[in-house]
Amino acid sequence: MEKKNIDWSNLGFGYVQTDKRYVSTWKDGSWDEGQLIDDPVITMSECACVLQYAQTIFEGIKAYTTVDGKIVTFRPDLNAERFADSAKRMEMPVFPTDRFVDSVKKVVKANESFVPPYGTGATLYIRPYMFGINPVIGVKPAEEFQYRVFTTPVGPYFKGGAKPITIRVSDFDRAAPHGTGHIKAGLNYAMSLHAIVDAHNKGFDENMYLDPQTRTKVEETGGANFLFVTKDNKIVTPKSDSILPSVTRRSLMYVAEHYLGLEVEQREVYFDEVKDFAECGLCGTAAVISPVGKINDHGNEICFPSGMDEMGPTISKLRETLTGIQMGTIEAPEGWIVEID
Repeated sequence: MEKKNIDWSNLGFGYVQTDKRYVSTWKDGSWDEGQLIDDPVITMSECACVLQYAQTIFEGIKAYTTVDGKIVTFRPDLNAERFADSAKRMEMPVFPTDRFVDSVKKVVKANESFVPPYGTGATLYIRPYMFGINPVIGVKPAEEFQYRVFTTPVGPYFKGGAKPITIRVSDFDRAAPHGTGHIKAGLNYAMSLHAIVDAHNKGFDENMYLDPQTRTKVEETGGANFLFVTKDNKIVTPKSDSILPSVTRRSLMYVAEHYLGLEVEQREVYFDEVKDFAECGLCGTAAVISPVGKINDHGNEICFPSGMDEMGPTISKLRETLTGIQMGTIEAPEGWIVEID
């Protein structure tokens, strides 16, 4: 299929309307069969539950063109599982895993001309989401829901691409100790909007959130998990009940251990020890892994030995290996790559 006339190499991380999207409705206790539609506009009541009480969840997946010209997605079954966990926590009906994966494949196939060519650095971002759509004025869950999937071609999440970024320690909390930090609910991201705008206004790329209970342990940023490299080349990621279980982070940990032969550890990471790490990265679907060069803690700077000019050697190797798996230049573990046929 002929590709759209898009400047693929200069895409930002923004919304570009594509041709088709998928929609399925939950009503009277069951999902309908779902369909691909053309119209990107959603019509709902002014009193829809999503508008009144933010009953909405979402996922982020990417589709790629591999070195041999195939179009693939990366581990959508894990996104389906996390989406189900989010739905249960938010009192929403679970969209079945097989239908979730099938809907992703259908939408990517229908928007094949928007999948960036191999080698451009761009990808097709896939956004499955669900929300309560019927009118609700009393504080309670909706009874009718829409599950939707749209796509948009995107470039790098951070403007500098893979250049090291500067982040700050935030005074705000990302999640409550027993709240919804472990699921991908829209309300978590709404809570982070003021903090990220404030960070950008003050010259920082992102926020580092500490644990909300003691504010002594590293959690995550507004949209990515942390990954640290020790001076003896061990990979460490923070462990917490209020951290989102990132598909990318789990994949990078596997790559580190099974492809690169590195020791990996998921544990509580105290902020006091961050200064002793050799490298720091932010990992997630949108960014893959972005190096952190500097952390500002209320005027006190933590500068990583890897510096501000390029990503450190271990994080660079992790990124290179994972993107190689995604792009088809490195053999993938079984089940990781799902071809769009």
